[in-house]
Amino acid sequence: MKFDVIVVGAGATGLFTTLDLSLRGVNVCLVERGFIGSGTSGRFHGLLHSGARYAVNDPEAARECALENEVVSKIAPHAVRDTGGLFLALTEEEVEYYEKLTKALGALGIVWRDVSNEELRIMEPNVNPKVLRAILVQDKVVRGLELLTSIALSALKAGARIMAKTKVVGFLREGGGIKGVKLFRERTGSTEEIQGDLVVNAAGPWAGEVARMAGAEVEVIPTAGVMAVARIKLTSKVINRMRPPSDGDILVPYAEDAYIAGTTAVITEDPDQVAVSQEDLDLLLTEGSQMVPKLREVGFHRAYASVRPLIKSGDEGGRGLSRTFELFDHESEGVHGLITVAGGKFTTSRLIGEKVADLVSSKLGIRAGSKTSRIPLLPPSLEEIKAAARNRGEEWILSSLEGVDSERFFGAATAFYLNSLLGV
Repeated sequence: MKFDVIVVGAGATGLFTTLDLSLRGVNVCLVERGFIGSGTSGRFHGLLHSGARYAVNDPEAARECALENEVVSKIAPHAVRDTGGLFLALTEEEVEYYEKLTKALGALGIVWRDVSNEELRIMEPNVNPKVLRAILVQDKVVRGLELLTSIALSALKAGARIMAKTKVVGFLREGGGIKGVKLFRERTGSTEEIQGDLVVNAAGPWAGEVARMAGAEVEVIPTAGVMAVARIKLTSKVINRMRPPSDGDILVPYAEDAYIAGTTAVITEDPDQVAVSQEDLDLLLTEGSQMVPKLREVGFHRAYASVRPLIKSGDEGGRGLSRTFELFDHESEGVHGLITVAGGKFTTSRLIGEKVADLVSSKLGIRAGSKTSRIPLLPPSLEEIKAAARNRGEEWILSSLEGVDSERFFGAATAFYLNSLLGV
């Protein structure tokens, strides 16, 4: 099998890269060791950033987030809920940070406005009444599974090949270059080889491991973050603490029965071995309940962890590492035909995919430009999902889509439909 480009990793970045290249007429194969979004992208907090969180300390990432917030809202309205977000100051030190934050927001052109205490009480009655200062920004909620599935379906319709439950176990070499990958197909237990003119390593926190397999080096810092979920939505807007990014300072109203508290940031050696500790949960509950006191009486009913693929910088701490992204062309190391992308946010994944596709296109002599900022991502219709369920004898999906919880179940059913198309 021969492709123009092989993309490794079906998180948000790998999916958008695959879609972008496919829309330019490139023959692309995307390989993923698990399922679509089974790594970092399927385990984030659901926040579509306005950019405000990073405006002071990481303005480049803030600018990227602000622009992509608008783009993703336009191309995937079915997966985005425009909640708005609040930044709250609870201490005099945080009131002082207000000046830095609003000045940075103004310099970046990020929309914000002051919220009075009276307006705040009406807007969010569960917020701490001792708030000293509040501003409103354009944070939103993005349903990750629905967005990822929509990108994948759009890529398939554009001609891409997607291979799930397929792990890269080696590279094909010719001289000093990479000419393809060796794969292990979990479903069949077989190995195979596919050829490609270029390989894009978009494996997230595993990107360093994949690069080393090819004889290249990428200094990705896997940084683990823990999130905890309450069963009840306590605010209608995203809640942020008015201070530099730190642990436990975001509350996201993801769904009526999923209120997400996040997050932590601890560097980890093995992205496959991340545990949630009681200390993590205590921290998230303590910090979150300072902003929304009722969270303490409600408590959490589950927790999960994610690993971010951050780029090494002078600051080795997880919070000090930039949330922007970087492309690595390994040709400079003598490894021709391999490009690695690392860093970035779920919010900026479309932009990252565009920049990767630009680099790939320049190497392959492709003149077509990116279309992903203009073409809507559409989920499959309800009838398509039901037809797939009938074909596979999955009656439980049919009944779930026809009952009281049909809206809640639609995202999971869409993922089932995608997996049925991929044969997994």
